[in-house]
Amino acid sequence: MLFILNIGNTNTQYALYDGRSMDIKTCPTAQFSADLLPKGIPVAAACVVPAVKEKLKGHDIFYLSADKCVGMDFSQVEASAVGADRLANAVMLAYFSELPAVCIDCGTAITFEVVDASRAFRGGAILPGRFMLRKGLHEFTAQLPLVEMEDRLSENIGENTREAIRFGVDRGAVGMIKEILASIKAQPGFENCSALLTGGDALFFTKNISGLDFAGFDYTLRGIAKAWELNNI
Repeated sequence: MLFILNIGNTNTQYALYDGRSMDIKTCPTAQFSADLLPKGIPVAAACVVPAVKEKLKGHDIFYLSADKCVGMDFSQVEASAVGADRLANAVMLAYFSELPAVCIDCGTAITFEVVDASRAFRGGAILPGRFMLRKGLHEFTAQLPLVEMEDRLSENIGENTREAIRFGVDRGAVGMIKEILASIKAQPGFENCSALLTGGDALFFTKNISGLDFAGFDYTLRGIAKAWELNNI
């Protein structure tokens, strides 16, 4: 049994994993505390929030880092600066995908993780997610509202402010993903790379971009578990 944590900027996923299945729970990262850690069970985590690591100081936790991604090559990137959630996605690509491959993780930020045919992590891209784009428009202007998230993609030009934001942000986000993926596939060796989606907002993009497979909401957690396993064989 393994307790897995994916500590993100907005939310934290956590689950008990028996090697086959997991029951995923989620809470706001600001509310996560050591009280949620089970006793007598190994804990593995990907954490991109230093304040939470500090809060959990003193607990025996396997924190994912590039040097713990067994069998992978990080020599072509600044490995120490790669977020742990991105590393977990890269581990999943390296061990469970036909390479080369790309993972697109759609959360607060949208990240691309790119692994080549030799299991070398080649970097990727980071851009704001749909909620961050909405929040930025709201917080950095005097009058623009914070527009709620929807699964539908607007078909028509926005006839009022809320619809204009929805039309612009959602279609813009779709366009950004398509453009970045096209640019990756234009690189030598990546012409026929596979691409998959994960993250809390993944289903929106799965519906609205053809040719992308949904990898499940547990994808990053499974990457953390795989990395822990490789370090404990």
